[in-house]
Amino acid sequence: MRAAGLTGAVIALVAALLLPWYLTQDGLGLLPELGLGWFADADYGPALGQALSQGRWWLWPAVLAPLAALAATLAPLSRRARAGWLLLAGGLGLALLVAQGEAIGVRGWRFAGLETLFGVLDDRQFGIGWGGSLTAMGLALVLAAGLAGRGAFRGDAFTAAAATAVAIGVLLFTFLPILALLTDAFRDAAGAVSLTASVPRLADERLWGLGCLAGAPRCGVVWNTILLAVLTGAGTTALGLAFALLVTRGRLRFARALRWLTVLPIVTPPFILGLGLILIFGRSGLVSIAAAEWFGLELGRWIYGLPGIFLAQLFAFTPIAFLVLIGVVEGLSPTLEEAASMLRASPAKIFRTVTLPLLMPGLANAFLLGFIESIADFGNAVVLGGGFNVLATEIFFTVVGAQADPGRAATLSLVLLLIAGLVFLAQSRLTGRKSYVSIGGKGDSGLPPPLPRGVRRLCLGVALPWAGLTVALYALAVSGAFVEVWGRDYTPTLRHMVKAFEIEWSGGAPRLTGLAWNSVLTTLELAAIAAPVTALLGILAAWLFSRARFAGRGLLEFATLLSFAVPGTVIGVAYLRAFNLPPLELAGTGAIIVICFIFRNLPVGLRSGMAAMAQIDRSLDEASHTLGGGGLDAFHRVLLPLLRPAIIAGLTYAFVRAMTTISAVIFLVTAETELATVFIVNRVINGDYGLAIAVAVVLIVLMLAVLGLAQLLVGQRRIGRRAVLPVATAPTATPGAAA
Repeated sequence: MRAAGLTGAVIALVAALLLPWYLTQDGLGLLPELGLGWFADADYGPALGQALSQGRWWLWPAVLAPLAALAATLAPLSRRARAGWLLLAGGLGLALLVAQGEAIGVRGWRFAGLETLFGVLDDRQFGIGWGGSLTAMGLALVLAAGLAGRGAFRGDAFTAAAATAVAIGVLLFTFLPILALLTDAFRDAAGAVSLTASVPRLADERLWGLGCLAGAPRCGVVWNTILLAVLTGAGTTALGLAFALLVTRGRLRFARALRWLTVLPIVTPPFILGLGLILIFGRSGLVSIAAAEWFGLELGRWIYGLPGIFLAQLFAFTPIAFLVLIGVVEGLSPTLEEAASMLRASPAKIFRTVTLPLLMPGLANAFLLGFIESIADFGNAVVLGGGFNVLATEIFFTVVGAQADPGRAATLSLVLLLIAGLVFLAQSRLTGRKSYVSIGGKGDSGLPPPLPRGVRRLCLGVALPWAGLTVALYALAVSGAFVEVWGRDYTPTLRHMVKAFEIEWSGGAPRLTGLAWNSVLTTLELAAIAAPVTALLGILAAWLFSRARFAGRGLLEFATLLSFAVPGTVIGVAYLRAFNLPPLELAGTGAIIVICFIFRNLPVGLRSGMAAMAQIDRSLDEASHTLGGGGLDAFHRVLLPLLRPAIIAGLTYAFVRAMTTISAVIFLVTAETELATVFIVNRVINGDYGLAIAVAVVLIVLMLAVLGLAQLLVGQRRIGRRAVLPVATAPTATPGAAA
């Protein structure tokens, strides 16, 4: 507790004394070239310099609170007294920082009553920079140390710090932006607050109509959304399980290739899957032409509507289920299966009564993620939806349509959140009251049995045709980068690649003159920053929600799903609303894109980690505590080695999703922070498909290389000391259709 408090106090004090307090026009520069005058500079000065030289008295708490915390950690106090002072310094310091940030903006006082209380303020302040951010982080660590000192979180400072970090992050960057947007649901057309304003919007026949059951052409968009989500959740879970079982226990010679194949939909930039399906199954597609010429069948426009969206979502989101389930299957200890075998149970009965029940946490989490991805999916629905409307497309066109209606968009977003919440509660009830532990403290767990013949045949019958369709889809789609005109003129050419990634030599040095270099390099940089943070935060949150007990745990766990359950376009608008003004003035910077990546992609790492944690006996944590280890020791030395598949899942998914997302960031990018996916979509809008696909192909190759490197660096989790089956070790797949 004392060490954590001291660390937080030092971080906060150094930031308040040395780092620029405000966000400058140069971004987040740490050491501006102002010579010795930087300390008192109105733009670059730290909190102490601002308070002394600029008369900004409201920044004094940023200096005094860390000093008080430092004194409390160094003074000869009892543990309880020290914890009390740390609680006061951290909590009060954070509260005062938040209060002054909300009270003073770019025009002085933000509320008229404050001028009456404190007088006229002839000053202003902008968004906080490195100084303000690190001071707040340090004070949060001080607060966590105080909570641990008073007995919260079993007195463990690491657990308290982790819970505080996750709670503050989710509160600031998930809950508050969505809450700010959803308040529009309770505003009337004039913008006035009205609790009844959402009633007529919710009663709209277009939402809840059941006319399709009585012969009408369509049902309400809510029922369309739920039907599609249930089908997608069940289908992706079944396909993901089939692939996971074949790769880990199928004893296939081509298991490595099969595992790599699951990566392809994940690393695919937006629009490729939808256009590829249209080229195969559309009215002028290969299958439609063959059916007409060979069998005289007119397939029509069946791909546009529920079948097309469902097929595209199966392609896009099956890797999410595979990602979750591969870690669960690999972590399944064979001890119970061996025991059933010794009791002379047949392989089929062992699989049905032992293996499948132990996989229930993974199956439930895979279904939850597939369901939520489906209700939030915009890209596939807008390309293939036809007359089949869903909530995601309704929200998008309500936000950006000719008659923009933020109130209706907020109401529809609220409906989406309620649907996600109900499914989350059902999933929690299904898996929360049973034990699925298969990894205990024993040193040897035996060999995983092969799949029963019937199960193996069923998995092969499902997975192999799907794999063949995947290969055909990508062969046709990728060819667009190397032909003159995709779909019409298939003359081979490299001009699209040259146009996108041309390199010229000038004066003996290379110059990147291709049109796509800037966007691709920017995307790589931001994704490389966001991915490790997302993976670490996801695993940390999974450990907290699985092992720690504290007030509000269930609410916090659900809050992490909020940004995942809302269409990406809504998240983008919510971030613009929340972070366009001080104190968090992030709009137009790369930081807002990185933060959006982190908290948008956090739920997959979290759910994958929780599914893996459900298999690990708590006795391992307790043994660490018994031997004198704290929460950090149990997390670092015991659990992390057993969570390697979940780590790979969170890391690779976060990176790939950051590389391929579009809808969540399309409102957040600027000319300086253009992403590769935005470049691709702009080229598609202009009809330059060859250039767009060329960039997409390069992104796919880059992401496949990153996946292989991540697998190589992190390695595999092995249960037991005996040899394991010769299973492929290709990179773990990660989900990702564009949000």
